[in-house]
Amino acid sequence: MPAPHQIAEETSLDKKTRLRLWLQLLKTTRRIETVVRENLRREFDSTLPRFDVMAALDPYKEGLKMSMLSSVLKVSNGNVTGIVDRLVADGCVVRVAVPGDRRASVVHLTAKGQKQFDLQAAEHEIWINQLLNDFTGAEAQTLHRRFDIIDGRALRVEDTK
Repeated sequence: MPAPHQIAEETSLDKKTRLRLWLQLLKTTRRIETVVRENLRREFDSTLPRFDVMAALDPYKEGLKMSMLSSVLKVSNGNVTGIVDRLVADGCVVRVAVPGDRRASVVHLTAKGQKQFDLQAAEHEIWINQLLNDFTGAEAQTLHRRFDIIDGRALRVEDTK
């Protein structure tokens, strides 16, 4: 059995190791995001926020209220409004007024938007698989489960504030 001072040292080392893990995750996530942003710009003349809005709308064929879209994306209504405005101008999404609520509208992908998103999503999957191909499917699944646990913990902390 280790001496009490060894346990304290291990705990301190564990804390520092976890901090380094967090910093590496952050750095890697930012690097992957940079690659995805550049690929979207180069291959589709698009942006990651546009892709994110279309990805959020994709499962909701009946559309989402702007407030719900903001909630799904975890950004402010103001941030989403500008992106949706540009997607509307490009014919990729439409806004439909909510009967009985002048201020609310539902946003959904148009056929053009769905086609563009499907193309972008297929390429996005390829890019991510190329970047993460050092992980087996089982390893990726294990990491996914572990990060889902951490995400749930962070959400609970967030909800208490």
